This record gives sequence, structure tokens and C-alpha cells, in this order.
Amino acid sequence: MKKVYLILTFVMMANHMFSQDMPAADKFSTSAGSLEIRFIGHGSLMFSVNNMTIYVDPVRSSGSYQGLPKADLILITHEHGDHLDADLIKTLQKDGTTIFSSAKAAESLKTAKVMHPGDENTVNGIGVKAVFAYNIKNERAPGQPFHPKGVGNGYILTIGDKKIYVAGDTENIPEMAELKNIYIAFLPMNLPYTMTPNMVVEAAMTIKPSILYPYHYGQTNTAELVSLLKNSGIEVRIRDLK
Repeated sequence: MKKVYLILTFVMMANHMFSQDMPAADKFSTSAGSLEIRFIGHGSLMFSVNNMTIYVDPVRSSGSYQGLPKADLILITHEHGDHLDADLIKTLQKDGTTIFSSAKAAESLKTAKVMHPGDENTVNGIGVKAVFAYNIKNERAPGQPFHPKGVGNGYILTIGDKKIYVAGDTENIPEMAELKNIYIAFLPMNLPYTMTPNMVVEAAMTIKPSILYPYHYGQTNTAELVSLLKNSGIEVRIRDLK
């Protein structure tokens, strides 16, 4: 009896440790099956649907990857160190992993396939479209935007009847007016690199997603965004994505 008790105790402890390692998640129903989104941190996200695992900008500095599954698909928005971790990507790869990235990021990833804004692909029934992500106002020096047009990507994932927009590092750019039927949007919100809460509001009211997650938001006051979008018809969800 004591032996059984010890085994059960060990299993319970192991399960508790595993659950602690797993990032928080939200679940959604799609026509392709149940979608689970895990919030690893900062700009790093994980999507799971039908035993398929998708990572966006996996970076160790954003959170723990201990206990997380290998990748079927990895999307890299751009080459900055808080979005691209080539060593981590090696550990997440398996036979058959597909990696899509911007051209600049692909210089550090031998197996990546380059996507430019407007390019579309399909992996295991999941649609992937690259879209523009860039600065208009915010510059590191005159004429040198933090994210020049055409260098980085945002991505739209089409999972069954749901479209998920992961914006990458961008401002509220004119091309957002072309985005239609977005169910979930991840929009960055930290100066000087991306958007203020007011800029996110303008982007959100252009895109009109059903659900908005601010991400990559650093020390920005997320309560301000929630207040600004009150009664907008857009559900704002705040998760630990500093």
C-alpha cells in the first residue's frame, strides 16, 4: 500500500510540475477543430490545433519552453533578438518542421522558407499569409525607422473558419485596412518601437477583430487600452505578454 501511495504521490508531483511549466492558454472552437493559444511571453506565442503545434517568434528570453512539444510550423516575423532565437529553434525542430520567415531572419536560419508581404502558403490545412509590418513615425535616427517597410512580416493564420492576425513589430499602417474578417488580433503596444494605446485603438477600429490581445507591451499601461476600447464591440483580453 505504501508503495502505491509513493507512486501516486510522484505522479501527482510530476503532473503539478508539468502544469506549472506550461504557459497560460485560451481555447477557441473552429471548424477545423479546437484551437488552443498559449501565451509564452512578449512576442512569443504557441498555437495548437489537431495535434499540430505552431510557434510564432519563439525566444527563450520571452518564457520557458520546458515541456512544450516540437514544432510542426514556426513563423518568424523579423530578425531582432527578441523575435529570433536560432538556437532555440534548433531544439524545437523535428523531421518535417516548416519554418517561414522574413528574408533578413532567414539569413540566420538555414532551413527557413522566405515569405514576403502578400505571399501565401498552406501547411497541413492551415493557411499562412505574410503581411506588412513597419514603422511610419518611430525612428532610431532621422530616416531610420526601427522597422523599415518590407523587412519584417506580420502573419495571418487561417484555421478553419477563424483568421488570427499576429502583427509583428508594426505601427497602425495603411495596409491594415485590407485585413478582413479577423477573429483574433495580436497588436504590439510599446514605444518607441511599435504603438501607443491610441495607435492600437486606431488599428483595432480599422481591423475590427472580435478579440484583441495587446502583446509585446513592456511597461505600457494596458488598462488605458481597455478603457479606450470600452463599448467598441471588441473584446480586449490582457495576458502576460510584456
